Amino acid sequence: MTTTAPEQTAGPTTGPPGGTDLPVVPARHPWRWAAGAAALVLVAQFLHGLATNPGWDWPTFRAHFATDTILRAVGTTLQLTFWATLLGFALGAAVAALRLSRSAILQTIGWTYIWAFRSIPLIVQLVFWFNLSYLYRRFGLGIPFGPVLWEFDTVHALGALGAAVLGLALHQAAYAAEIIRAGVIAVDTGQLEAAAALGIPRLRQARRIVLPQAMRGILPNAANEIVSLFKATSVVYVMAIGELFYQVQVVYGRTGRVVPLLMVATAWYVLLTTLLSIGQYRVERYFARGTDRTPPPGPLQRARALVRRITETRLSPSGGLR
Repeated sequence: MTTTAPEQTAGPTTGPPGGTDLPVVPARHPWRWAAGAAALVLVAQFLHGLATNPGWDWPTFRAHFATDTILRAVGTTLQLTFWATLLGFALGAAVAALRLSRSAILQTIGWTYIWAFRSIPLIVQLVFWFNLSYLYRRFGLGIPFGPVLWEFDTVHALGALGAAVLGLALHQAAYAAEIIRAGVIAVDTGQLEAAAALGIPRLRQARRIVLPQAMRGILPNAANEIVSLFKATSVVYVMAIGELFYQVQVVYGRTGRVVPLLMVATAWYVLLTTLLSIGQYRVERYFARGTDRTPPPGPLQRARALVRRITETRLSPSGGLR
């Protein structure tokens, strides 16, 4: 009796029928590189125009960029931004708590505040607070609808700088309240239910569970508002406060060099906004520790990775740009 061997099934082939392996070539994206090259050409043309056009008057720009007058104005701008941000977000947190309250009265008060201060233009609010003593000569504290126990003159209580900080802070609080409220309601309510089931106090729930998670949604919008507030301080020129834009106007009104002085203000705004953006990036990475084991790379890290990838691609035997 003869036996036959079982047939051998052919396994999957990894190469072509001829037996030769095909080279692996990275995908090419010529249009992507063409668009990038065109963008670089436009940027180079713009920078060349900045450097060679005499209308920009860079000598005047260098002469006024770091003068004592401009530096004091920058300090005033930073002071307005700091106090308006601090008071605005503190008041905004209180207004957000009113909006999130279960009381219909408190919710209505919070909504009305946000509606009013978002509806009135900032410049109108600043002019109103600057002329508050015209409407109310004296303010007093006492029993409602009863005798006044203590009062003071509004003329001496609120100067130009105080009125500017008050107007900016009240305006900022309306937007900060909605930013904070959006971050809080974005947190999953199931986590609060689990914390309540474990017997964790409500204050600790808000501090240890809600706030760290809400900050990831609050920070990008809050940083945008701070940057907008920093530039919105230029509106206080109507109150004759010596902030950056006002002092630049004074200088070019005296010298007649409008464009280079405006570039001085622009350069300071760009510089300080860049520093604020770097701080925002650091804070966002800090609060992203619980969700991202590997924090997202920053702009400098992305640029280094791009240069490394281009270098490795050009040195690879197969060649080709990805």
